[in-house]
Amino acid sequence: MADEIRSLVETGSPGSLSRALEEIRSRSLGNSEFGRVMNAAAVILIRRIYPDLQISLPPSDPPQTHAYTRIFRNIERGIYTPPRGGADYLELVLPFLALLREGAGGTVPPESLRAALPDLRRARDLNPGSVLAPCFLGLAYERTGQLQEAAAEFVRAAELAPDCYPAALGLARVREASGQRQEAVRLLSDLVVRYPDNMGIKRQLARSYYNNRDWSRAEPAVAELLQRHSRDGELLLMRAHIFVEQGQFIQAQTPLDLYASIDPNNRLYLFLRARVQAEGYRNRDAALNYLRSILKNNPNDNEAAVYTAQQLMGSNRAADQNEGRALMQRLLGAGNPSPAVISLVLQDAIRREAWREARPYAERLLAERRSSQDLFYAYTVERGLGNNAAALAYAREMYERDRSNEEGAAAYASALIDTGRSGEASRMIESRLASAGGGALKSRYYYLRSRLQPNEDAAMNDLRSSLFEDPRNLNALTAMFAIYHRRRDERRAVYYLKQALAISPDSPQLKRYEAEYRFALGSF
Repeated sequence: MADEIRSLVETGSPGSLSRALEEIRSRSLGNSEFGRVMNAAAVILIRRIYPDLQISLPPSDPPQTHAYTRIFRNIERGIYTPPRGGADYLELVLPFLALLREGAGGTVPPESLRAALPDLRRARDLNPGSVLAPCFLGLAYERTGQLQEAAAEFVRAAELAPDCYPAALGLARVREASGQRQEAVRLLSDLVVRYPDNMGIKRQLARSYYNNRDWSRAEPAVAELLQRHSRDGELLLMRAHIFVEQGQFIQAQTPLDLYASIDPNNRLYLFLRARVQAEGYRNRDAALNYLRSILKNNPNDNEAAVYTAQQLMGSNRAADQNEGRALMQRLLGAGNPSPAVISLVLQDAIRREAWREARPYAERLLAERRSSQDLFYAYTVERGLGNNAAALAYAREMYERDRSNEEGAAAYASALIDTGRSGEASRMIESRLASAGGGALKSRYYYLRSRLQPNEDAAMNDLRSSLFEDPRNLNALTAMFAIYHRRRDERRAVYYLKQALAISPDSPQLKRYEAEYRFALGSF
């Protein structure tokens, strides 16, 4: 019976550990030295490896003089216990529990994990039927960057015991880290079906959705977890980030306010605060305060530096613009600038309508990354250069990649108009207008339809509808100004020009008109 119980504990799966505890209880071995040791071993394995297992655990009260007891004490202290020469299987694997800490990467130095590998390999050879050694080897390999070896060990553990869900979780993490993101989601989705009440699995699936930027799936997954863990810092930041990415800036404030009492100096927290202020409330100065806090702690934070430069260069103050361009040039000259930096330089050239200057940067982004946003930049540059056929090709590629992307759809419709394909453009615009709910999206399509109208009066009706949906639609404001400018209706022309300049004061096109109307603008 002792051999059977020890074998069950050594096997290390949820099912075998549960059976070991039941055997000890049913045979009244809990007060014996052997029963107390095996109880303690099973309990610590369940708590450390299977914390979501719904099972009643006995008290852990190992004999003070037993060899395992020192290992148990060191596990609680986070100290790895090197096994003695003639160590049995549990003496080889139990010490690794001291190296299991919260977080996918943990806080354990990689050298400590590598030092444990020989002991775990000895254990795997000593008992090939146990899931503990391969599962622990998988974790050690994963956290030291040996992903192929980690995957092999996780697969081995899962094949030995299908109910060893940490092995499947580990395999999903490795697949995601290796770029096989959809495979990781599939593995985790299968696990959720098998273990619908396992919060650890649900958390990993929420992380996977979040890391894949699948915001529509990540949001309800994170919200469900927060119902049980309302003060969980990781989940609060995830939810705030999801809201920000979805443009729901007011909703992002609640999780950010809750997180403020946890760690107000957290880098992601500060960055999300900056984005809420900049994008949600148009409060550039407040955003810059948060961004400068990040850069004070880490001047080499590329993402924060790029976003800071964007905010500064978008300011109406000359001093801010100069500071932003200086920061942009510093980032560009740092050697092998990231795509984010190249994108920043490209946006600056586009803003200045320096189309020939912009083209090499657009081509570089297409060669290195070719995201939908990069295609939009390339479309904008080619359109600015008057190369409508090339602009159409980029807009079509962007549209066909994701037809739900409204920016891509609008660019494609605009390119169709530019190349004289009015019938296609009209059908597309009418379809999008019929499904648009309102606001900036509907405004965009009213503006595009105005470009297809046979006369100015019909165009103005669409432009008025566009501005009703979004009074800050720069294209519609500029078009209204252009009509009144052609009609020499100075009062109405100045009315729309002044609004357009308030939105885009550095537009070269608008600046030319600003010079022409400078006296009227001053007296308006």
